[in-house]
Amino acid sequence: MAWFALPVALCAGCGASFPVPTQRMADAESANRSALELGAEHQPAAQLHVKLAQEQMAQAKVHMTAGENQVADSLLVRSKADSELALALAREQGAIVAVQQATEKSRATAVTNAALGAVK
Repeated sequence: MAWFALPVALCAGCGASFPVPTQRMADAESANRSALELGAEHQPAAQLHVKLAQEQMAQAKVHMTAGENQVADSLLVRSKADSELALALAREQGAIVAVQQATEKSRATAVTNAALGAVK
């Protein structure tokens, strides 16, 4: 029975040495900052993802304080992904608005050209 206890004890010691995910925290915070700078918190499609990212970062900080670095790491990966999704959704909304404005300008130009006789 003693031959079984040694490998189990060695494996248990390895699990406790997961490094503090400081780089993941920096990456998650950077992605969140980018989303906020683009105004994602004001975009209906992106708001939820901004909020989720911020909640996950807060939870990760709690877990890091408790020494649960592996759980914190997973939360930070999710947080960064949610921030990046919020950023993409905000960019998409901006592109949709730009297309609508270009279409309206094109129609107005066509009407003006027709009124001036520029259209055959």
